[in-house]
Amino acid sequence: MTRLQEKYKSEVIPALTQKFGYKNVMQVPRLEKIVINMGLGDCKDNAKALETAVNELATISGQKPLVTKAKKSIANFKVRAGMNVGAKVTLRQDRMYEFADKLISIVLPRMRDFRGVSAKAFDGRGNYALGVREQLIFPEIEYDKVDKIRGMEMIFVTTANTDEEAKELLAQLGMPFQA
Repeated sequence: MTRLQEKYKSEVIPALTQKFGYKNVMQVPRLEKIVINMGLGDCKDNAKALETAVNELATISGQKPLVTKAKKSIANFKVRAGMNVGAKVTLRQDRMYEFADKLISIVLPRMRDFRGVSAKAFDGRGNYALGVREQLIFPEIEYDKVDKIRGMEMIFVTTANTDEEAKELLAQLGMPFQA
């Protein structure tokens, strides 16, 4: 069991039960999955750049990414249906908790001018979206071997019904929200 799972079971569940008055332990919101998405539209012509980006995402997440393909052709962006346009990873269970723990305790404090993450990025159904401008903030990435700086989006999917419950869950887990 990971460190964040221990914290969830020992501290977060009782705190959320007390704050929201849940009758059953199964009503308490929990993290369901974390989806990491990296758009690679600039790599449509360069297969080697796509391969290095996929390898970086695999290094960050600890899991092999799925290369996403374009569903439609868009002439203005010079994209044909079936071209590789991104990569995504869906983390669940132990890998999800390990990634969330690493993100909260190591990666976010390494960001330049970091004052906390925005509390306005909830979708209305209890899911939280976090965007990162560069992959260099992850300690696994070697600065000298990076060919291009790429951003990525991380979606925290929870079982919470409202944004307030999801925000409290993530705050209890240690997510540093702006004041």
